[in-house]
Amino acid sequence: MIYLTRRERFSAAHKLYQAEWSAAKNKEIFGKCANANFHGHNYEMFVTVKGRVDPQTGFVINAKELSSLIKRLIVDKLDHSNLNEDVDFMKGILPSTENLVKAIWVELASQLTNCQLHCIKIVETENIYVEYYGE
Repeated sequence: MIYLTRRERFSAAHKLYQAEWSAAKNKEIFGKCANANFHGHNYEMFVTVKGRVDPQTGFVINAKELSSLIKRLIVDKLDHSNLNEDVDFMKGILPSTENLVKAIWVELASQLTNCQLHCIKIVETENIYVEYYGE
């Protein structure tokens, strides 16, 4: 099995906030991430696919095609957006990085042919990242 990873970047704003909680509880649980005016990150995303090498192309997947797919389905929707308000596949979902990576998985997994999604890693800050390998 061969694993191929593509890195993409996007910048987005979000707010972690539960409407049914008080402002005090939101601040206690989410800290500065519950800022009423949102806050942003410069995210790095690593999408790893796995599969067999095509004997004619030598590829698991054409890296340009993978990049194009990721940009069209994910980056174009996330980059310079508000995750709470602007992104169709995040509607009604608390935009933690954990939830974001799961939603991205759903968007990408069914669109891949001749290979499978293995892992999505999202780096939120230099100290925090999330990896997801599917259910």
